[in-house]
Amino acid sequence: MSQQLVAGVDSSTQSCKVTIRDASTGAVVREGRASHPDGTSVDPRHWWDALGTAIADAGGFDDVAAVAIAGQQHGMVALDADGRVVRDALLWNDVRSADAAAQMVEELGREAWVARTGLVPVASFTGTKLRWLRDAEPENAARVAAVALPHDWLSWRLRGYGPADESPLGPDLDALATDGSDASGTAYWDPVRREYDAELFAAALGRGLRVAGGATAAAAGDDDAVVVPRVVAPDEAMGTLGSDVALPGGATARAGLVVGPGLGDNAGAALGLGLGPGDVAVSLGTSGTVFGVTDTEVTDPSGTVAGFADGTGSRLPIVTTLNAARVLEVIGGLLAVDHDGLGELALQAPAGADGLVLVPYFVGERTPNRPDATASLLGMTPATTDRAHLARAAVEGMLCALADGLAAVEGTGVMVSRLLLIGGAARNEAVRAVAAQVFGRDVSIPEPGEYVASGAARQAAWVLTGSLPSWEVSATVVPADPRPEVLEQYRAHAAR
Repeated sequence: MSQQLVAGVDSSTQSCKVTIRDASTGAVVREGRASHPDGTSVDPRHWWDALGTAIADAGGFDDVAAVAIAGQQHGMVALDADGRVVRDALLWNDVRSADAAAQMVEELGREAWVARTGLVPVASFTGTKLRWLRDAEPENAARVAAVALPHDWLSWRLRGYGPADESPLGPDLDALATDGSDASGTAYWDPVRREYDAELFAAALGRGLRVAGGATAAAAGDDDAVVVPRVVAPDEAMGTLGSDVALPGGATARAGLVVGPGLGDNAGAALGLGLGPGDVAVSLGTSGTVFGVTDTEVTDPSGTVAGFADGTGSRLPIVTTLNAARVLEVIGGLLAVDHDGLGELALQAPAGADGLVLVPYFVGERTPNRPDATASLLGMTPATTDRAHLARAAVEGMLCALADGLAAVEGTGVMVSRLLLIGGAARNEAVRAVAAQVFGRDVSIPEPGEYVASGAARQAAWVLTGSLPSWEVSATVVPADPRPEVLEQYRAHAAR
């Protein structure tokens, strides 16, 4: 039988990565990438341009049978009736909607939000950004005809939709589609009933909603209803290209290409890693996440753990911080060293950095919900105020914040039998060693790879063949080296 190729896309905050793989084995055939602009508010056109460039860099899609796009979650992509973006998309790390989030929690109460959406609103979630738009930019809010997420919008464009002068199929908003993992990060979709909550959407934007291709979910005859993407099953295609679609960068998506439902980035990583019940991953990107897979409903009235859907129909309890590898970049810049140099310095200081603690809220924080917080360096003495101790405090502060996230996930009843450490910072020897100390358990380090894009490719293979393939992921294990005093001193300072 001839080889079938599938593609997975990771459209993240910083860049777009494309991986093309053998559908049966998962073997990487070729890859490509392109960068995204910095900022917390971005014109989605940059993502579309980067997608085309990354596809071209990967050798094109001429021989690819199916593709799925995973993307950064929560970003608000507001479209008008002509399919044009109303304003720059507010990304997950844009905290201007913090006051809107607090208002929404006060209006409904934490317990009600958790019961209806599996989460408590914070500035990251799409619904809070819609409330901000309604209050801060009413003229733009009035123009909104549809609301999508980054991966929804990119999939829509890839399938040939968009403004009439930019796309072959034009602004058909009823063609918008998404998946459960991304919809569950909006704060107006229920991952238990797997349907939108029209009342919560109206509380955010002040208007009713209509599911793409379906009836208005608010009052009958509501001509002002806003279109939201239909939610596609994990193994269902969004659609199949009926004709060629020209992409930025000179590539072409050929007629017959199957487009899968895609995923939110963390669900994509879970699928790429092959996580199952009992597995929990700590991801060290610009932001940090702790997430696992469970077949049972997850509720956390405190809002620390969000009960998202995963990419298979199960649940993905998750904790997210705004500060992870960013911490190493900031302190590395201060010390004029790269990540490796920072790690070498950190290993020269003892566990606990002789009492020096960095609480790393450099851009505020999402978990705990402190959007206006700043970072703090505590325990400075003549003996601890040197490069090695500061490097050690940076690594420990980043990981201790995520250890609190792991404890919160366990607190919801999720069992942790295997802990995985992924992301660019997980390649650092100091980070690996300190992780085994801070988490106090064996830490499994999968081989370096683009696991979000891999998960999207695995989903594409599922949609194409009708069965979810098993792709092997090799890993090394760093043995547990418990140093509970490190986390204890961090918690004592962070609680202040």
